[in-house]
Amino acid sequence: MKPGSDIDAVFEDPAENLAFDEALLRAAPVAPLLWIWRNPACVVVGRGQKVHREVRLDACARDGIPVLRRASGGGTVFHDPGNLNITLVLPGPADRPLEALGELMSAAVRELGLPPRLGERGLFIGESKLCGFAVFRTKTGLLAHSTLLIHTAAERIGAYLTTAPPDPRPLDSHRSPVASLADHGLRAGVAEVSAAVRVAAGRQLGSLDRRKPAEWELEWHRALLHSRYRYTQWHAEGAQRENAVMPQTG
Repeated sequence: MKPGSDIDAVFEDPAENLAFDEALLRAAPVAPLLWIWRNPACVVVGRGQKVHREVRLDACARDGIPVLRRASGGGTVFHDPGNLNITLVLPGPADRPLEALGELMSAAVRELGLPPRLGERGLFIGESKLCGFAVFRTKTGLLAHSTLLIHTAAERIGAYLTTAPPDPRPLDSHRSPVASLADHGLRAGVAEVSAAVRVAAGRQLGSLDRRKPAEWELEWHRALLHSRYRYTQWHAEGAQRENAVMPQTG
């Protein structure tokens, strides 16, 4: 397999970040990609989820917290600068992508000195969830991404996400108690945590060359912003803009 890439890209708007997350997969890479990024405060629902079942919309409106939708499944998450996002894109029909991501994140947390435990769609320290996982596949590859709580307070997350509805449905989030690295006594900064993730990724994937986004990745980014991430109905209902023109893969 060709050497992979560690993508150097920073966007300030959460819609741009979510669009670029998907763009890395849509551009059909031929080698593994790693992208480490952060969002400003926002709530992000899984692709098939119902916003009203997952989000305290009144609290988000009151505090100016945008509610967005991503391309992958999985549960609803709260993002802010105290939460690190890790995107792993693998070419081809990779087997057990959640396990690959879980191994990477487990190694990173061990690198930071904590004992991780893999659970259903996430990584735990004791009974508290530290990382959530989600996956999205295309014909050419898959995207697996994770959140990693550095110092975001559990109370802040709970202020914007609902408790479990009384009528459970298959796409509802699997709600678990959460705790950050800081809650577990680890006073690590973003740079230290990012470095631990890169060390773990290098061991698992081999050498990753640091680079800026390629032009075809940015073409997909622009197209996805138009067709989905700048389109209100995508975030509210999961509906893509009709007659959107997408780039050719490659």
